[in-house]
Formats: sequence, structure tokens, C-alpha cells
Amino acid sequence: MSDFTSNFWSVFISAVSAVSIAACLLLLWVTARKKVPFQSDNTTGHVWDHDLREMNNPLPLWWVGLFILTVLFGVGYLVAYPGLGSYAGTLGWTQVGEYNAEVAQANRELEPLYAQFTALPPEKLAGNAQAMAVGERLFMNNCAQCHGSDARGSKGFPNLTDGDWLHGGTPDKILETITHGRTGVMPPMAAAVGTPDDVKNVANYVLSLSASPNDSLRAALGKSKFSVCAACHGVGGKGNQAIGAPNLSDDIWLHGWGEAAIIAMVNNGKINQMPAQHDKLTEAQIHVLASYVWGLSNKPTP
Repeated sequence: MSDFTSNFWSVFISAVSAVSIAACLLLLWVTARKKVPFQSDNTTGHVWDHDLREMNNPLPLWWVGLFILTVLFGVGYLVAYPGLGSYAGTLGWTQVGEYNAEVAQANRELEPLYAQFTALPPEKLAGNAQAMAVGERLFMNNCAQCHGSDARGSKGFPNLTDGDWLHGGTPDKILETITHGRTGVMPPMAAAVGTPDDVKNVANYVLSLSASPNDSLRAALGKSKFSVCAACHGVGGKGNQAIGAPNLSDDIWLHGWGEAAIIAMVNNGKINQMPAQHDKLTEAQIHVLASYVWGLSNKPTP
């Protein structure tokens, strides 16, 4: 991996670019000085297909001039813009800077539109058809990749339409989650629970909390071992939104259902991350997006 981060490739690209430009000038100079012998009829003597003869006419001056201008343009471009390895160019242009400038310009043009939304609370904004049309596009562009176009999620990605929230489903909590992101950590707990048989018993007890199919004998044996899990999930497995601990009694399974899935979770743990959006979206856009998400599982005020 270090081969791709070393200075070698920067030097290599710079050398190839410089040699290519020099080779173009050298080619022009050599061909201009080379004298091709010709016959009295101004041909080189080469004949193809019986009657196609190669003439000995010099290159037009306009073509030579254009060739030289092209080479000079290439040199000027490499001086002004990044093209010689890690050299940044005298103008300091970057793709990131260009992108940020275009985003900033678009945000300035959209400010009047968002200004009418920011004054409304999420409960009312969720009932505004124009705002929700904007919120839907924001969701499709920034959230649907994980939560799905219908916001119903998939394995490992929460369903945003069912009212089951890891960190709380109030407008303020949703806005906080979108703005700053979330990192959920379930540490491996097999060693704390006990033997592999104990882990299996706990898995069945967890299934029993939501009345899911389980081995009742193992569930009874696993109840005492669940005390290790209760520190986060609560004595009855109701979860804890303050730390993002899931409710284990509602038959909603974010990372898979069944004994094997729960055993794997206890043995291996899990880290889930919701990336922060404050660097991508403006405060007004997050306000509209949070209102849209809240409205997916709540009845908005008309």
C-alpha cells in the first residue's frame, strides 16, 4: 500500500508529462530539418495501389503554428492547474474547491425557498406539501442509499416508518441524529455471559421477551445470565434510547432474527454508524429533512 502513497508516482507522472511535451517539440524540429529527396514532379517516388503517389509538400505554416500553440497551451495549463503529480498549480484550483463553490452558489439561490420553511416547526412543516416534496428529494439524495427509497430500511439499516427509534423519534432527536450522526456499539459479550451453552440460553431468553419462537427451557436458564445485558437493554429488555440500546421485546430485529443471529451478536458484537450530514447539508435543509423523516411515522399538522 505504501507504493501508492509514496512520492514516486508524483515524480513519475511529472516526468512523463514533461517528456511528452519535449518529444512533441523534438518531433516538429526533426521533421522540419529532414530533407526528403524528391523527383522532378515533386513526388517522393512512393506509389501505392498503382497510382497513389506521395507528394513532397511541406506542412502548412498555419498547421505548424497551431501545433506550437497547442504545445505552449499544454505547458501553460500544467503551470496553472494540477497535472504534474502533486504540484497544485499556480491558480490553486481543485475539484473539491470547484464542487464547494457550486454547492455554495446553489445554496444561495435556494435561500429564499428555505426561508419560508425554517420558521415552521417540524409538526407543521411535515404537513406542507411543497416542503415535503423538497424533503423527499433530500432524502432520496442523501438517505435512500441506506434506508431505501421507501425509508423502510433493511438488515442493519433502521426502518424510519415504524415508530421504533434507537435514540428517540422526536423532531429534535431526529434533527440531532441527522446533524451529528450516530455510532452504535454492541461489544462482544460472550466472555461475560459465560459458556457457549449460556450464550445459547440467553439468545432464547431474548427471543422469549418478544414472544418469538424459542426453547422455553433454555429461555428459563438464560434469564439469570441476561443480567449482563440488562445494564444497557434494561431488566425487561425494553432498551435505552439515551445510549441507543435497542428494545429487545418489540419483535423488531435490526441485524437479523432468530437464535443464530442473536448468538452471533453476543459473540461478535456490532458497530453501526450513521454518518453526520452537517458538512453536506445546510441547517435549513436538515430542518426540512428532519421534518420529512418525522412525518413518515407521525401524523403531521395540516
